[in-house]
Amino acid sequence: MIKIVKTDEEWRNQLSPQAYDVARHHGTERAFSGEYASFKGDGIYTCICCNEPLFDSRNKYDSGSGWPSYDAPITSEALIENRDSSHGMVRVEVVCATCDAHLGHVFPDGPQTTGLRYCINSVCLNFTPRNKES
Repeated sequence: MIKIVKTDEEWRNQLSPQAYDVARHHGTERAFSGEYASFKGDGIYTCICCNEPLFDSRNKYDSGSGWPSYDAPITSEALIENRDSSHGMVRVEVVCATCDAHLGHVFPDGPQTTGLRYCINSVCLNFTPRNKES
């Protein structure tokens, strides 16, 4: 995989102010405010920064957390997990493996399929509908 690296100014010019804050500076969007929190479309969620596929809608579920939640990434290579001890707690941050965009966190309280809940900021994602062939 080729790593995508850009300057801070390049990221700022490419992204909306909110996407820049969340993806490049480890921010977060308010619960229940994101475009994909209750979205039910069939397709693939890609990284807002580099457009790499991250999650399949088949792995999305309603966790009640207020953020889009998935029980698994699209591939095991799509994400990198980092220890996050900010805000007085220890969590596992997930970032895009291609461009290091902060996406959200993964928690061990997901559905029985994997036991994981990838809690992701909508602003860090794009959605591409699945190709329906007739």
